[in-house]
Amino acid sequence: MNEDKMNLLVCGGAGFIGSNFIHHMFETYPDVSIVNYDKLTYAGNEKNLAKFSDHKPYTFVKGDICDLAKLNAVMEQNKITHVINFAAETHVDRSIHGGAKEFVLTNTLGVQMILDAVNANAIKKFVNVSTDEVYGALDLYEDRLFTEETPIMPNMPYAAAKAGGDLMCNAYFRTHGTPVIVTHCSNNYGPYQFPEKLIPFFVFKLMAGEKVPVYGDGRNVRDWIHVRDHAKALVLLLEKGEPGHVYNIGSNNERDNMTLTKMILEILGHGEHMIEFVKDRPGHDLRYGIDATKISSLGWKPHYTADRFGDGLRETVEWYQNNTHWVRDLIEQKKDEMNAWQVSFFSNV
Repeated sequence: MNEDKMNLLVCGGAGFIGSNFIHHMFETYPDVSIVNYDKLTYAGNEKNLAKFSDHKPYTFVKGDICDLAKLNAVMEQNKITHVINFAAETHVDRSIHGGAKEFVLTNTLGVQMILDAVNANAIKKFVNVSTDEVYGALDLYEDRLFTEETPIMPNMPYAAAKAGGDLMCNAYFRTHGTPVIVTHCSNNYGPYQFPEKLIPFFVFKLMAGEKVPVYGDGRNVRDWIHVRDHAKALVLLLEKGEPGHVYNIGSNNERDNMTLTKMILEILGHGEHMIEFVKDRPGHDLRYGIDATKISSLGWKPHYTADRFGDGLRETVEWYQNNTHWVRDLIEQKKDEMNAWQVSFFSNV
């Protein structure tokens, strides 16, 4: 990568995947110039990137991707050449039980605002980070995987809002020639993930001596990818990805929820008696599976392959065990945006 020629705007860079991406960029290309543009909603945390606060090529700007005037100003003032978007409302349960308005505003309208700003500022390439959930679901025992040609058929409000952003990207490329790439990635795991998500939530429940809740019968299958492997794929697409294309990113590591839960139990020294089955959530997709042949043909391959998943999961569990202060600080910052149970539970990890 010609990092000396790249001025990169990272939208949503204070969140889980975005902050790991910025860590990877500076560790790999220390002189790259990055502007982190983040609204700092409940899942965004500036402390994820505290080590770069005095790093001259790094700038943080608090802002909303739905604010087109501010996006344009930031791009112009910082001579931005490339854009990558992680900004999103992501928690599926919140989109079901708390209403979908914020999901549509950020995940669909927000993407459209970025596309307008990209066109207005002659950006060389824009990567919009999306999800495999836009494809809907696969049957548990079929051989089929999601490819880039799989029709978009989202089943949940979160996924529908992400699909809206993806379709905007396609429309802007076809209509305006906007240099946009869309990625569909499988479930990420690793450090700095908001603790309401499955892996950190189970870790902290078990550390507190409480049972972990498994939806339904635990047969739902997801393809798990380490967040740093995802980051490497995105860097490759900034460099070699072709505008107008979609790229699926997954590590061929499908696990059902019961298998994943048992692995976490084993790492923390607990038996299966610590599992509590709970009522399944509405519209719970049975299986996601990714065919990543297209991006692999560009030279990408994950470090944490299926046979290394146990290592990656153990490292992730240990990170949360060793960084309980990070969780407590995050909850203290975001307590006004969380329910009382979450604040009470996570404040005492």
